[in-house]
Amino acid sequence: MTITWCGHACFLLESDCGSIVFDPYAPGKVPGWKLPALTADRVVCSHGHNDHNYAAGVAPTGGTFTGKILQIPTFHDDRRGALRGENTVTLVEAEGLRAVHMGDIGCPLTAEQIASLGRVDVLMIPVGGHYTVDAAQAWEIAKALSAAIVIPMHYRGRGFGYDVIGTVEPFLKLAGNVKEIAGMRYAVDLADAPATIVFRR
Repeated sequence: MTITWCGHACFLLESDCGSIVFDPYAPGKVPGWKLPALTADRVVCSHGHNDHNYAAGVAPTGGTFTGKILQIPTFHDDRRGALRGENTVTLVEAEGLRAVHMGDIGCPLTAEQIASLGRVDVLMIPVGGHYTVDAAQAWEIAKALSAAIVIPMHYRGRGFGYDVIGTVEPFLKLAGNVKEIAGMRYAVDLADAPATIVFRR
């Protein structure tokens, strides 16, 4: 399984079971990011905001993703969706690996949701705060899930991201075991665990 960060909360997951793009963003909607040309068997959008739901930006392969997919409804805020609505957490199982994309989660997971997700080998989670959980809240979720490999997303960096969200550094300080990747693609290797993966474009 390989995971390619396409900016913001968008990832391309490729495996022997096929390919999935998570949360593609519409043109001009995320400062500093331009969605690359993407092709996938399936597109998964965590919610309806235009920095996460531009399915039209991903060309279909015509193939079918044959891995397992489990989706769990959550909220985009800590007020049961009153501020920003609902959010969907997606678990993908392929090649014996279990990868979870948290979308724009804005609340803690319940014990029932944690149990439903089960083992988490790779966790893609927002860390920038304001619209989502912040670094400390994200780390609590990662610990609750006992995630082997954590990939932070939805944060501000040099030349990209919303001004109101935080940088990745506070999360990296909490999580530790940082493995920097030159470029945007990571071949998942559980021998790296426990690890926090950060891409340096």
